[in-house]
Amino acid sequence: MPASSTLSCAVALALAAASGAATAAQFDYSLFAGIEHSDNINLSTSNPISQNVLIPGLNFTFVQQGSAVQTNVSGTLQYKDYLGNAFDNQTLVQLTGQANWTVLPQRLDFTIQDFAGVEPLSTLSSDAPNNQQQTNVVMLGPTLHFMLGDTLRGQAELRYINSDASKVKEFDSSRGEAALRLFKDLGPNDQLSFNLETQHADFYNAPSDSDNNPDGVLNNPDFTRNELFGRYVSKLTHFNLDVALGWSQIDFKAAPTVSTPMARVTLGWVATPHSSFSVTAARQYSDAALDMALQPGQTFIGNGVAPGSTASSISTGGAVIDPQVYLDQRLEGVYTLTTDRLTLTASPLYRKLDYLNDHSFDQTGHGGSGALDYRLRESITLSAYVNEETLNYRFLGRRDESINYGISATYTRTPHWSWRLSIDHRQLNSTASGAGYRANEIYFGVVFRR
Repeated sequence: MPASSTLSCAVALALAAASGAATAAQFDYSLFAGIEHSDNINLSTSNPISQNVLIPGLNFTFVQQGSAVQTNVSGTLQYKDYLGNAFDNQTLVQLTGQANWTVLPQRLDFTIQDFAGVEPLSTLSSDAPNNQQQTNVVMLGPTLHFMLGDTLRGQAELRYINSDASKVKEFDSSRGEAALRLFKDLGPNDQLSFNLETQHADFYNAPSDSDNNPDGVLNNPDFTRNELFGRYVSKLTHFNLDVALGWSQIDFKAAPTVSTPMARVTLGWVATPHSSFSVTAARQYSDAALDMALQPGQTFIGNGVAPGSTASSISTGGAVIDPQVYLDQRLEGVYTLTTDRLTLTASPLYRKLDYLNDHSFDQTGHGGSGALDYRLRESITLSAYVNEETLNYRFLGRRDESINYGISATYTRTPHWSWRLSIDHRQLNSTASGAGYRANEIYFGVVFRR
């Protein structure tokens, strides 16, 4: 599915679902338009270009909880008009959507999931407009439910998965996935499951085995991924635990098979009525398409972009868009404090990627982000954010440190109309010659909310 068609498909899906149970559906949207000025729109070290950008767009959410169809879609459509013609104008889409059709109650479901975003062509270059592309991952297929006892039930899944990038075509793939799961209810708040998953990936545009390969990089990256693991989930009033432990194997078509223990652990704690903590640790095989589907909107920066920036509704991700498989080891936490006037979030992160066949992008990253919203008055909210990350590319001998921060003020004139003013600073320090930059941005926009 081309990435440019993602939004129209999602909207059509939402409207089709709404026709079946309109009373159970809720569609919300906001229209925005703003002007942004950057003193370094191309994020260049030595040749910055000052530019104004007109940015109209649409945010929307659609939620439906019907007996036959359940839908949850949220997205942003944004158009960027570079008024000084430094770059071609852009239409950008970011979307996360899921629709489930209950074909036979408690027996058979059919699910569609779609994840669209903006990713870099090269994570070693700055987040300039000519280093951005649309990506899309769509997953669809049936789920069969069956009972094996009062507290034991089973689930069989089949999925077709398609990944697509608008410019780096080596990323494009078609995948088939099958899973068998057994669930045992240990109590009203505790569940144990045993899971067997297998996925086969075929890449459309990968080089053939006969191509010259002087660097030793795997030409044919097609693979089969098998996982066997147990999972324990506990959901209490103030404490949540989700633990998955097992074994993972990658069987490449043109390289030796590899395997490793896999683990995923998430712990959540509601410490007080106003504060909560969560910690996630993982060790597992992954690739760019799988990462986008399982962790949409992740905060791993990668190339100095600014997730959470107040100047733009869509931020560029940090994934290396290629077919390569890597061992993903990560540790991340989130602390949230919410009061009547104040919302504070802090998120530290550590991540290490070890690529299995091409070690060019082996990397270790650490850093964190923080955001603060303070309601000065009923109609005025002041906000600030900061994020920092240091990336070490071990094979390339390169070190990048990105620092981004900004402040903004939002004035709500009426329940439908508001305006926002923001100032942002973006900075990248790199050991690679000519890779660093500094940029300042100021944005003013108006929002109409339904």
